[in-house]
Amino acid sequence: MQALNDVPNVVHVIQLAVAPVFLLTGVGAILTVLVNRLARVVDRFRTLGRSVPQAAASIQAEMTVLGRRAHMIHWAIGLCTTCALLVCIVIATLFVGSMSGVELPSVIAVLFITAMLVLVAGLLCFLREITLATGSIQIMPR
Repeated sequence: MQALNDVPNVVHVIQLAVAPVFLLTGVGAILTVLVNRLARVVDRFRTLGRSVPQAAASIQAEMTVLGRRAHMIHWAIGLCTTCALLVCIVIATLFVGSMSGVELPSVIAVLFITAMLVLVAGLLCFLREITLATGSIQIMPR
């Protein structure tokens, strides 16, 4: 409990927690983009589901691509959310370690490294989804 009364110690922990908080802001922005992309995929899927049956083959092909895109976005959202949760745990561990007087540098390092690896995986899923989206664009000849 001595650590709670030590204002410079708490200030130092807050300073250490600022970088992870900025990371949370960035991950939140990425999640917003991903959710918006998923909403557009779902809307397009529903629109195609109501279309006329004459173009069934082309509609089915586009729906297959949309399904793959939705799957990749789903994974990206899950991985980025996991990253955000791990960063929150890093911040909490910083404060708990400070309050209890127990230094946990290896735990914090492992959590942060894991968060970064999960973020990289989420961004790779996002990149794959972008590749699927741009690969399905057909440019009409003039």
